[in-house]
Amino acid sequence: MPDARHSVERLKEVFSAFLILGLTSFGGPIAHLGYFRAEFVTRRRWLSEEDYADLVALCQFLPGPASSQVGFALGLLRGGGWGAAAAWTAFTLPSAIVLVLFASGAAVLDGPISEGILHGLKVAAVAIVAHAVWGMARKLCPDQRRAGIALAAVLLVVLIGGPVGMVTAIVTGAVAGMLFCGDSVYRDQGGPVSSELHFPVSRRVGQIAAAFFAALLIGLPWLAWMSSSMVVSMIDAFYRAGALVFGGGHVVLPLLESEVVQSGWVTPDSFLAGYGAAQAIPGPLFTFAAYLGAEMGALSVPLVGAALALIMIFLPGLLLLVAVLPYWNRFRRLERAQSLMRGANAAVVGILGAALYQPVWTSVVVGSAEFALALTGFLLLSVWKLPAWAVVVILAAGGVVITL
Repeated sequence: MPDARHSVERLKEVFSAFLILGLTSFGGPIAHLGYFRAEFVTRRRWLSEEDYADLVALCQFLPGPASSQVGFALGLLRGGGWGAAAAWTAFTLPSAIVLVLFASGAAVLDGPISEGILHGLKVAAVAIVAHAVWGMARKLCPDQRRAGIALAAVLLVVLIGGPVGMVTAIVTGAVAGMLFCGDSVYRDQGGPVSSELHFPVSRRVGQIAAAFFAALLIGLPWLAWMSSSMVVSMIDAFYRAGALVFGGGHVVLPLLESEVVQSGWVTPDSFLAGYGAAQAIPGPLFTFAAYLGAEMGALSVPLVGAALALIMIFLPGLLLLVAVLPYWNRFRRLERAQSLMRGANAAVVGILGAALYQPVWTSVVVGSAEFALALTGFLLLSVWKLPAWAVVVILAAGGVVITL
């Protein structure tokens, strides 16, 4: 009974933590990583800074929504399989529900007060990301070598852009880490070696997940071609969109547009309206799929269509993550891998730093009032040590003040 009670408490803890984040995490995937760090590294101490950066680097390599994959892995780490499900559900459902309501005509995002709140929430994302970059840079780039790698990552992201730039930056950082951040140098600096992350996923489960991912990726297009069912075609379209995209929600937009607009399932105006609404709410941008599923009318019940689209677009990224996790600790224990991850983690700091400027800063801080509000949020986080959700509430109120 004590073990069962302990497991239930863990699930409640995971669900409540991610539900708050699902309701307050504005700003897109990069901002979400900042919220996760503030909550689970700094406040709850579920894992170390190095372990968190390793996990972020892994998810950046994989197709799918990186921030949702990180959240899923954190839930798995804390509460096992049910914890992973609780984390994904709590983080995803708030925005999915709002978008389904929006598809039904229940839009509540108009009016000066609502606009002010949304503006303040976007400014809060600036403060959250800035705090994450500052904290991770102090921990993961404490020497000239890794600071140089982070700077190189910024330049690569700026010059190349998009998900290709991010992946290139991480690969370059990993190679630079092996060349310049070897174990002998690191030991001389007294740095810690990354600890093990105990994910309750066996190799057998990982292999099944990999096989399931491949079977769906190959089999669904064949089934859609053989069948005249719109439901099968919809499942195939959203699964392929989730399986073939790197870099998160913004990158999946052209894939979804080609699938649902060009096929005539959703009108261009409805598509753009839903995408605009998805930008204005918290949580993962992949929940835009729920809006499209409700809008398509593939089934007589829009809610069922929304649920199918939502599950299928997230499923491939989560399957790939489960497939890789059983081998992750073994890889991280290798001496060469330690050097590789030091460089990759420094590159992650650079990627976050580049994203802090574009698009987070440039799209929100357009005047002195926004700058002052963002600085207030940063100080509340770094000096007064307020939890992220409290800063979000305060800056949302500030957004109303500077808007009216």
